[in-house]
Amino acid sequence: MPSTLYTDPRLVALYDTLNPFAADTAFYLALAAGKQRVIDLGCGTGLLACELASRGNRVIAVDPAPEMLHVARHRPEGERVQWIEGDARALALLPPADLLVMTGHVAQVFVDDTSFLDTLKAARYALRDGGTLAFESRNPAARAWESWTPAQSCRLIDVDGIGEVEVWQDDVNGSPESGIRFNTYYRFKATGETLTSASELRFRTQDELIAQLESAGFRHVTWQGDWDGDCDETAVSAASRELIVVAR
Repeated sequence: MPSTLYTDPRLVALYDTLNPFAADTAFYLALAAGKQRVIDLGCGTGLLACELASRGNRVIAVDPAPEMLHVARHRPEGERVQWIEGDARALALLPPADLLVMTGHVAQVFVDDTSFLDTLKAARYALRDGGTLAFESRNPAARAWESWTPAQSCRLIDVDGIGEVEVWQDDVNGSPESGIRFNTYYRFKATGETLTSASELRFRTQDELIAQLESAGFRHVTWQGDWDGDCDETAVSAASRELIVVAR
């Protein structure tokens, strides 16, 4: 069951404010420079896809949530992107890509190994002419879920047309190996209404990611532990918050 953050129009309206253009966006834009065809798998509201299109990339953007795609299609440059409502199975029908990205920690949404491996295999087929796969996953060694408490996660955002919204995480349970489950709460100050979005994320180690990538047919993988670091095989440490993958 997808998180209501992606399916409830009231929460989709908050998505861009919660996930603005940042260092991760800049990383993927730099990686796409000079690439002709780019696939954005799990494109969400299309922030990256439309920016890529504005820079001359030929972009195909795929997402299973029609509410997210509705926002994406109406962005500036949205008419230059090919939007597909679907999941990784759609990749089998697409022309070969030079780069395929999965941003916003999409890789962690695949809680079971079979669905994640199937997605990586589909990506490998989409890159059948030697293209590049890039994505990120939170490093389990950093134990990010321990800060998903009301006291540590609470923040106030201001959304055009909606006003101030208080956002926080709570109710964390499960394990990184089988899936961390948690709730995100959204309190709309103008109305006093509080909405809840349930999520579950898998935290894979670097070794687990390597094994899945190799099983999917990727033979060369480089890593970063943060968005500003160097990309090589030794760039990740226990202190790294991210496991950023660039695979061929």
